[in-house]
Amino acid sequence: MIGIVDYKMGNLASVQNAFSKLGEETVVESNPEKLKEYDKLILPGVGAFGDAMEHLKEYNMIDAIKEFAQSKKPILGICLGMQLLFESSEEFGEHEGLGLIKGHIKAFDESKFSEPLKVPHMGWNRMFTKEHPLFEGLDENHYLYFVHTFHITGADEKDIIGETEYGYKFTSAVAHDNIMGIQPHPEKSHENGLKILENFIKL
Repeated sequence: MIGIVDYKMGNLASVQNAFSKLGEETVVESNPEKLKEYDKLILPGVGAFGDAMEHLKEYNMIDAIKEFAQSKKPILGICLGMQLLFESSEEFGEHEGLGLIKGHIKAFDESKFSEPLKVPHMGWNRMFTKEHPLFEGLDENHYLYFVHTFHITGADEKDIIGETEYGYKFTSAVAHDNIMGIQPHPEKSHENGLKILENFIKL
């Protein structure tokens, strides 16, 4: 059974609907004590990093998520949920993250853009992927749907499994043992996104 962490800051219905299309039952879970009962966990997220961490704290989810990650069962962060897996973010001040993966979240540096582009990065873009079970059956270059202003920096090279070009190359997917994260929204990315979620089910 897959649990979707409910801390009042995620696109829960669309994520759950995507799994339903794949015939997979999920539970939107707001009780931190029950997280350990699931085989796999999804950490969604929409909004600001600092607000999200405050919500996780308010709903007593921080320790529960860390304990789940330590259990070696698969956990997947999506968009802001992925960013929360890292050590810190500079979004509207400095905020501590869950610290499950090495790296930090910073805003796009528009001074480094090779051409004028709008921020936030919004819409369809390619993700260049490394070999990983999440991407089984996908072409190396496939389009996924992005909506974000901040991105990962300083991740270990061995943890990076996907990169995307927007002004410059940035990390858009990571995997550290059982802890995984993707910046784009698979639930909004049609066939390619559903394939990623299907691969997560099979882990």
